[in-house]
Amino acid sequence: MNKPPESSKPPALGDHVAAVPGAEKFGEIDPRARFAHVDTWVFDLDNTLYPPHSDLWPKIDDRMTVFMCHLFGLDGLSTRALQKYYYQRHGTTLRGLIDDYGLDPHAFLEFVHDIDRSNIEPNLTLAGAIAALPGRRLILTNGSRDHALRTCERLGFADLFEDVFDIVASNLFPKPDPQAYMLFFERHGVDPARAAMFEDITRNLLVPHERGMVTTLVVPREGARDHRDPWETARQRPPHVDFVTDDLDGFLLTLTAVVGDGATA
Repeated sequence: MNKPPESSKPPALGDHVAAVPGAEKFGEIDPRARFAHVDTWVFDLDNTLYPPHSDLWPKIDDRMTVFMCHLFGLDGLSTRALQKYYYQRHGTTLRGLIDDYGLDPHAFLEFVHDIDRSNIEPNLTLAGAIAALPGRRLILTNGSRDHALRTCERLGFADLFEDVFDIVASNLFPKPDPQAYMLFFERHGVDPARAAMFEDITRNLLVPHERGMVTTLVVPREGARDHRDPWETARQRPPHVDFVTDDLDGFLLTLTAVVGDGATA
């Protein structure tokens, strides 16, 4: 497992802050003041622990469309439009199908996550940075537990996280529904005032911020391909986002250099 580079003076956190309007000022904030108290590190999975230019999310997205085509007997374009409507309105496509049709979630989750992950390359730098974070490490995802475990294995993260809290564990309430976070906090005994959240969708950081978590929005690097829907991408930094980074590896390495010596694992 890679270790954070040794340095008498850690690199400035601003070196890993993305060029999103409103984000540039965070290079001036002392990361010790913002993260030194954190003992629980919570990560989204899709498009956060792997970059949004990966082909993984498009594969899942396409499988959702295929599932709904078979379910409703619609053409591809009509199905795609309905899928995106559910996703934006209900938090996940699955939640919309449950609310409107009482769909059994298990067949859906199994089908859409039955994808080829062979193109995912291990990210040993990020693995080392996560491993060096002081305290607990958890995944909070709107996907399935099996998908998270398989994807983490491909990324080289198999033993890094204490647990995965998935859409089934949240009683099928997806982020950004407040119930998803409340159930997560209760299940794992997380004190949000001592926790940090890393996520690629702005609206999914609102409740964590309101509960006292330090929030970091993970965005694509400038010029990189982004398979997400336009409404998912950040054009401005809203007040509930504390940090924005397009380099999660470097951001976490900087944090471990700053907070690692003064915290207990």
